[in-house]
Amino acid sequence: MRSDEVKKGIERTAHRALLKALGITDEEMNKPFIGVANAYNTIVPGHMMLDKVTQAVKEGIYS
Repeated sequence: MRSDEVKKGIERTAHRALLKALGITDEEMNKPFIGVANAYNTIVPGHMMLDKVTQAVKEGIYS
């Protein structure tokens, strides 16, 4: 998987240490990394609900 480029191999030891310091478990380390981005802000009224949508997406990914 593409995220292995960040976390596999002897040359990525420092990367793994930082991820562990962030609280990433061994189980999570063996799963693909999925980034979730959104345009939530308090200026554009149509974007006000995007934080809730993003949270629902993240919960779906974790389950």
